[in-house]
Amino acid sequence: MTIHYCSHQPIFMGKFRIQPCSRALPNGAFGAQVSVASGRGSASTDRVMRFVPEFATPDAASQYALDEGVLWVERQSSKPILL
Repeated sequence: MTIHYCSHQPIFMGKFRIQPCSRALPNGAFGAQVSVASGRGSASTDRVMRFVPEFATPDAASQYALDEGVLWVERQSSKPILL
């Protein structure tokens, strides 16, 4: 059983909702993960990314996940639209 800690409130950037969480690892450290969701109903998507670094506290892992989620959204927003 994996225990998740979502100590940060989700943040919204444009059409994206970013929810960072941390998860307890078997070695006592914490892993970082982030959910980046957009859309509504049957048109919704939710990308969950887990990261390799390990952290001493759930807050440190969540902050890392939040930072990575924001960077991912910024990269998506800056991509050129190809016609």
